Amino acid sequence: MKTFNEFGLEPKVLRAITEMGFEESTPIQEKTIPLAMEGKDLIGQAQTGTGKTAAFGVPLIHKIQPTEEKIVALIMCPTRELAIQVAEEISKLGRFKGIRSLPIYGGQDIVKQIRALKKKPQIIIGTPGRLLDHINRKTIKLDDVQTVILDEADEMLDMGFMEDIQSILKLVPEDRHTMLFSATMPANIQRLAQQFLRNPEHVSVIPKQVSAPLIQQAYIEMHEKQKFEGLCRLLDMEAPELAIIFGRTKRRVDELSEALQKRGYPAEGLHGDLSQNQRDNVMRKFRDGSIDVLVATDVAARGLDVSGVTHVVNFDLPQDPESYVHRIGRTGRAGKEGTAWTFVTPREIDHLHFIEKITRHKIPKKPLPSLAEAIEGKQKATAERIIDILQNDENHEFKGVAIQLLEQYDSVNLLAAAMKLLTGDKKEVAVELTPEDPLRAKKRRPDVRSAGRRPGGSYGSRDGRGGSRYGSGGSGGSGYGGSRPRRDSRDGGGSRDNRGSDRPSGSKDSWGYSRDRNSTRSRDTYE
Repeated sequence: MKTFNEFGLEPKVLRAITEMGFEESTPIQEKTIPLAMEGKDLIGQAQTGTGKTAAFGVPLIHKIQPTEEKIVALIMCPTRELAIQVAEEISKLGRFKGIRSLPIYGGQDIVKQIRALKKKPQIIIGTPGRLLDHINRKTIKLDDVQTVILDEADEMLDMGFMEDIQSILKLVPEDRHTMLFSATMPANIQRLAQQFLRNPEHVSVIPKQVSAPLIQQAYIEMHEKQKFEGLCRLLDMEAPELAIIFGRTKRRVDELSEALQKRGYPAEGLHGDLSQNQRDNVMRKFRDGSIDVLVATDVAARGLDVSGVTHVVNFDLPQDPESYVHRIGRTGRAGKEGTAWTFVTPREIDHLHFIEKITRHKIPKKPLPSLAEAIEGKQKATAERIIDILQNDENHEFKGVAIQLLEQYDSVNLLAAAMKLLTGDKKEVAVELTPEDPLRAKKRRPDVRSAGRRPGGSYGSRDGRGGSRYGSGGSGGSGYGGSRPRRDSRDGGGSRDNRGSDRPSGSKDSWGYSRDRNSTRSRDTYE
């Protein structure tokens, strides 16, 4: 792999890259950066977590002049969460050069955004719905835009943003540099590229396996009532640095995060009913390590890209194979190993086998951790913390007290007491979660070959022309789903204020629920 020094970048950009901890480029960066610096239009096929933000962000920051006092670059993203993440990385890349960037998304006060626009950012990172809102208010003008980037274009089109994107691109000068990034290349993406890109270069970085090889996967079979105790034992045994636990519904997430807090675990929940401020606050705590367990629904976790996630736990089996691949893909990133555990009730074993068949990966079965294993895991984690402090020599101010204690007490007993204190006693609070209905695979399963495997672990049609995602199922169906949770327990939250929403009329909003009025296909509202 090339180092960033080999791309001919200016010193201030290289300094930012170095301080972010990057040395060698990833495959998508190595292929994309030289083409982007030459100003060539390109189509990049890559998954989230491959470093594509830096792939387009580095050359973008390199060529923009800090003296510019107009919008010269536009980055479009499908969700608020992704817009925020991209804006954070762009801000870090441009900080030494003095480049100003601004995220624009629904759910945030538009007056606040208008005030921020008066500071004349050079780069706008936004969701299509809110961008159009500003364009119609004439608070954003695209007359001087020189570079347009479409990030996760397949997600944007799948969420019903095609018309919005077309409307926005028609307002940008034709003489521009355009880059389109997408995990998949369905027909509508190709049509969009033909319409708005000029002789684009194709850059492709597609994982060869559906499930990343760096992720160790396993499932534990247990009854619904055993799940919470099993989770506590697993967290104690594995001692994750950062863990994401997936629940099927908002109710499950709320109950589970509260139960973990009662037991003394630093955990918080994330789902579609949280306000944008609440959501940002939870993610900030998770990123800075204030909490090390995030409990989330699929909807809330869509687009999440947090480095350092060591464990994923599917507390509830996901609805479909694509969700499984998406969930476990939150760990095992940037060349680091990750672990994914899945809890399966006896009535869901057939559904698990269906996921294995579609993902073409056999998930090994492991036993429920014993109480002894949980205790041993906690003690081992504490011992590692002590050794880290010892090796880093961060204990000078405690040496005097330590010498006094050693003169009075046996060293083994003293260290054992210290470990007990550090390990902490989990509060044995009685917890009872509302049971979730099990998922069952249909007897008539869809034809895997006709489902159409998409690169990177996604399956089924995504070109918005209708049809079930996993075979038969009809409008509103999962395509093979069996019994479903009650409607009131589904994760259908999110902003319902039209002015604060990124949702085109009649389509999914920026968190991926509701339906496209022009499609015969729809997703369950809690997906």
